[in-house]
Amino acid sequence: EVQLVESGGGLVQPGGSLRLSCVASGFTFSAYAMAWVRQAPGKRLEWVSVIDSGGARITTYADSVKGRFTISRDNAENTLYLQMDSLKPEDAAVYYCVQPFWPYWGKGTLVAVSS
Repeated sequence: EVQLVESGGGLVQPGGSLRLSCVASGFTFSAYAMAWVRQAPGKRLEWVSVIDSGGARITTYADSVKGRFTISRDNAENTLYLQMDSLKPEDAAVYYCVQPFWPYWGKGTLVAVSS
């Protein structure tokens, strides 16, 4: 059974940081590109960033997070990360870990940014 389990969300003040994690199981994690996708309340899904299977190639789709968010992965630990710095209220959303090939989705972790 494929599982993608996100963690690390929560409430943070503007300007703060969070690190999201996603532990994968049930498939060969190191063989697939992985992604983070977010959905803010009342808004459409937004692809944030994608990382290739080896971690060498990263594509950031959301212009609003460039320079602030960093995707990474640890294939030995079957874990995907999203380091989020200088958070803004508009970053508040449910963040999903996604394996785009099949695709597989996690259940999401909620990020709230408020003072």
